[in-house]
Amino acid sequence: MGGTDFRRELGRQLRVDSVRASTAAGSGHPTSSMSSADLMAVLLDGHLTLDYQDPGNPGNDHLIFSKGHASPLYYAVLKAAGSITDEELLTFRTFGSRLEGHPTPLIPPTDVATGSLGQGLPVGVGIALAGKRLDRLPYRVWVLCGDSEMAEGSIWEAFSHAAWDRLDNLTAIIDVNRLGQTRETMLGWDLDAYAARARAFGWHPIIVDGHDVDAIDAAYTEAEATTGKPSVVIARTIKGQGVKAVEDQPGKHGQPIADAAAAIAELGGERHLTVDVAAPAHDGKAHHFDVPGGRMPTWRLGEQVATRLAYGRSLAALGSIRGDVVALDGEVSNSTHAELFAQAHPERYFEMFIAEQQLVAAAVGLQARGWVAFASTFGAFFSRAYDFVRMAAVSRADLRLCGSHAGVSIGEDGPSQMALEDMAAMRAVHGSTVLHPSDANQTARLVAEMADRPGVTYLRTLRGKTEVRTPPDEEVHIGGSRVLRSGDHDDITLVACGATVQEAMEAALALAADGVEARVIDCYSVKPIDAATLSEAAHQTRALITVEDHWPEGGLGDAVLEALAEHPAGTPVHKLAVRDMPTSGTPAELVHAARIDAAAIIEAAGAFRA
Repeated sequence: MGGTDFRRELGRQLRVDSVRASTAAGSGHPTSSMSSADLMAVLLDGHLTLDYQDPGNPGNDHLIFSKGHASPLYYAVLKAAGSITDEELLTFRTFGSRLEGHPTPLIPPTDVATGSLGQGLPVGVGIALAGKRLDRLPYRVWVLCGDSEMAEGSIWEAFSHAAWDRLDNLTAIIDVNRLGQTRETMLGWDLDAYAARARAFGWHPIIVDGHDVDAIDAAYTEAEATTGKPSVVIARTIKGQGVKAVEDQPGKHGQPIADAAAAIAELGGERHLTVDVAAPAHDGKAHHFDVPGGRMPTWRLGEQVATRLAYGRSLAALGSIRGDVVALDGEVSNSTHAELFAQAHPERYFEMFIAEQQLVAAAVGLQARGWVAFASTFGAFFSRAYDFVRMAAVSRADLRLCGSHAGVSIGEDGPSQMALEDMAAMRAVHGSTVLHPSDANQTARLVAEMADRPGVTYLRTLRGKTEVRTPPDEEVHIGGSRVLRSGDHDDITLVACGATVQEAMEAALALAADGVEARVIDCYSVKPIDAATLSEAAHQTRALITVEDHWPEGGLGDAVLEALAEHPAGTPVHKLAVRDMPTSGTPAELVHAARIDAAAIIEAAGAFRA
């Protein structure tokens, strides 16, 4: 470990390399990086425990740049730690480089992608939870935050939860450099106001001069010694520190320094110091949960079971089979039935309360440590956390989400509780999977498959009970579908999922009595969708009618149209979906009013009679 002079020089090197990288790229955020350089120099030399030559070591500390736009500094840190070369540093932001404009896991040991402000600290809470309760290892999570992102609500969800869970293995570092992108931040340099807010949330605040390396060292030591609550180092810094042309100057955000050569000279020139960052002293072996084993649940044909209940029972069973499965819920676990997992495996259940951004962020943090995380709430409420879902895809995270209470079929609660946009939103996420089982046996099979599914997977479940139509021994898989009714002389095809499968079957029987044969396809996998089965139906019948308890935009109907665009048959597709804003009412009344019931299907089929 170096002394005061070394740390000062290291801080200057980090500034110089931030300038060099952004100048080579012709873009970036050098001034935001320069304000945090001393904070990172001291952390790197004396406090961070992270084997950069073995970034997968379970005992490593975790460093998250919540202010991901300070990526030039992050990459300068990697260079100083010997993780990348100077040559690679200068590939910043170029096509094909691992050093993207904002950090992603493409460059180890980066846990998650950052750059959408307000996300790093909530994800850090998830990793800290993993350390405390799952891995049971003494690593620390360090999160560098910008003062601008302290206006984000997700930051305060993280503050609230970290204090409630007594995460003393979490230290936030707020770089209070006063200037945002367009103006002074909300609190400017009022460090006492930051401290008062942190203290009110149950954190231990430490105010420090962010350019005094000895004071920073003392602050980190105090944070490490604090028990029973998380700590936050609130550092007064100067944006662009060390270069007079940009120091504390508005209008310099997000652009290279105009005279980089002069700036580098003012900072004392290039340096190539390296830091032998401390490796974990312990063996780094994560805790393993022993499980009793068991089987996934099944239900008898004809039973009436809500798919949300099937989710809870299936998840609890999966937790008995696999010790790496964990569950989180947004304080609606008696509705989503995640409570069944909580009762069976309390040591692997995380209550995240009504804080959906923190719910998803914690799941991202837990999966970053290798845990198989399932997060549940009402499907409508995932919209609160959509940016976290989007960024999870950027992080290449394996995220499993269950949204219950889908569509107008929930009944009297009304439209504020009805998930009607969720399939469209989740289908739009890169590499995502969207599932909407119609019965309990389908749900159990899909929950089991979700555990090993890469990327973001969304399971949509129903409030009301549905008839079990899928035999317990029938294969159900992601990308599949069920043909419930078909014949050699089918006139039309009805394509449904979830609650509308029952409506499609009732319509098919009524149509048959009137001389019209309808094939019925249960598309329990909406993305990927069973294009082969749909294409066959399009070639063999005169028309397809899709029916879904969802807005017409982006749901099942559009998924079917996209699939048939790849397999053109020229067969018309008519979409039945919820088109008017629903109100309160019984499920039957609302499904009928939305024109997605059997009567509406029969009426739509009339246009395609021979």
